[in-house]
Amino acid sequence: QVQLVESGGGSVQAGGSLRLSCVASGSTFSNVRMAWFRQGPGTEREWVATLYTGVDIIRYGDSVKGRFTISRDNAKNTLYLQMNSLKPEDSAMYYCALNLAVSGNYHKEENFKYWGQGTQVTVSS
Repeated sequence: QVQLVESGGGSVQAGGSLRLSCVASGSTFSNVRMAWFRQGPGTEREWVATLYTGVDIIRYGDSVKGRFTISRDNAKNTLYLQMNSLKPEDSAMYYCALNLAVSGNYHKEENFKYWGQGTQVTVSS
């Protein structure tokens, strides 16, 4: 089975930066679709960004465009999320997700089969 482990969360002031990491194991990293989602307390899960490891395609949610950057290191089976200019509303548990198929809507959580345990991000005002 595929296992995903996130890390890099923490507490920062507004305007600060964090870089999240997600290490994938149990599957080939090439030609899969990976994404970051986030969920605050009592809120619905929100899509953040999606990356295709086999092709040069990246998509971002409107709320993070221009501030967040999704990237990967295929040799290390690792997905990253560089978060700059953080805002209090970015505070959430951030989850890494992976799907072996690359068809279907890239921002729908039901299209991602494997999920990590999450890493907490807290942004103070």
